[in-house]
Amino acid sequence: MNLVKEDFLKAFSLYEEKALQHRRFKHADILPLLQGKESSKQFTVEEIGQSVEERSIFRLKYGQGEIKVLLWSQMHGDEPTATMALFDLFNFLNGGADGFDTLRKEIAEKLTLYFIPMLNPDGAERYQRRTAMNVDMNRDARSLATVEGALLKAQAMQLKPDFAFNLHNQNNYYNIPGTATPVTISLLAPAYDYARSVNVVRADAMRVIVGINKILLQFIPNAVAKYDDEHTPRGFGDNFQKWGARTILIESGAYAGDPEKLEVRKYNFIALLYAFQEIASGSYLVHDIADYNAIPFNDEKLHDVLIRNLSIEKNGKRMLVDVAIRQNEKTVANDYYVEGVIEDIGDLQDFYGYTDMDVEGLRFIPAKMYTDRIFSLAELTLPIVIELLKQGYGALRISDRPKGALMHAFPIQILTDVDFQCAGSTFPGDQADFFIGSEDGIRFALINGYLLDLTVNLAEQNCKNKLYQAN
Repeated sequence: MNLVKEDFLKAFSLYEEKALQHRRFKHADILPLLQGKESSKQFTVEEIGQSVEERSIFRLKYGQGEIKVLLWSQMHGDEPTATMALFDLFNFLNGGADGFDTLRKEIAEKLTLYFIPMLNPDGAERYQRRTAMNVDMNRDARSLATVEGALLKAQAMQLKPDFAFNLHNQNNYYNIPGTATPVTISLLAPAYDYARSVNVVRADAMRVIVGINKILLQFIPNAVAKYDDEHTPRGFGDNFQKWGARTILIESGAYAGDPEKLEVRKYNFIALLYAFQEIASGSYLVHDIADYNAIPFNDEKLHDVLIRNLSIEKNGKRMLVDVAIRQNEKTVANDYYVEGVIEDIGDLQDFYGYTDMDVEGLRFIPAKMYTDRIFSLAELTLPIVIELLKQGYGALRISDRPKGALMHAFPIQILTDVDFQCAGSTFPGDQADFFIGSEDGIRFALINGYLLDLTVNLAEQNCKNKLYQAN
């Protein structure tokens, strides 16, 4: 059964796992989902080991075919997009009477799929890349010092998979070279040596990737790239390729307006389901590795905000500069706040921003701290904040901090007993809190790295901000 574009969309809409809609889910959130699959006749669910903090690591098995495929996700705890897609796939493979039974039958008869959906549950608990012992597991394939890394190597040696899918997230700042388009999916057949040699195993992985790229281009044209192929002797993908598994790296990137990666998760689902179809049928073998080589490599020239031609002044001397801003996420329990910082300044013509604004004719205006009064949080309203912003105030003080309140949605810095460190200049590393305007008044506010147009309604421009704890 060869699926067409509409089939993939139908399959995803039917089987998206609704319990996973927030990327900071924990190990405890997937346990009931695994229990549901355990009771299914389609899957075998097995605990194959435990993390350092004794969280169970599970492997699911589907099918009974001769071709063995091993997939693992979230070896980095803060890279959960593919994990969500795997649970969508579990639902699909467990489904029926929907028009896809022929495909499921072919997959089950030709392939044996092994899934490790959360390899680093301790990292997922903290939403951090590294394990509980602060080691990057994907730099441990050689020494196998981590409990979890040793477990993955043991699975490789036990199962001896014919194909391996190494599922990750990449940062949001990769772009298609020469464009402002963010890379939504990166693909790679990792190199097993420094020479980047291509043997039969790696060539087959490249052919699988050509097929994945062709299907993804129907959904996200010009948003697929190759990940850096420099050989990493400590990396698991490189070693799986060396161990004889046709290894495909899938990196989930960015899709504008998709902070929880729900769109990107859909393209993971499509990519993996299509790969299963091609591996089961053997149709991947018709692809030419020249088409793999034609996929562009990632570039990394995106920023959250890029302000062009901003006038700055020092010692009576003026110059026009471009200013790049990053919105760095900071995890708090199951949520996060943002710290906006100035990332770079100067000639940034070759760079891009998700928000990209030319402000030629306008100048940098430092933000001020409002000190005329101290508010209570309960009395603070958006109209009050807007009026303060228009006067050039980027921060205010409050007298109370409700227990457990760490974030707010007001587009201004709200402080308790901490002094406001306003950006007196556009120095890299400074907080991105300043204004842009002219002698006629302020036009834009940069609050915590978010660009706000003060001439339009701010109700839909709010940003996640932070409440400082009192000293």
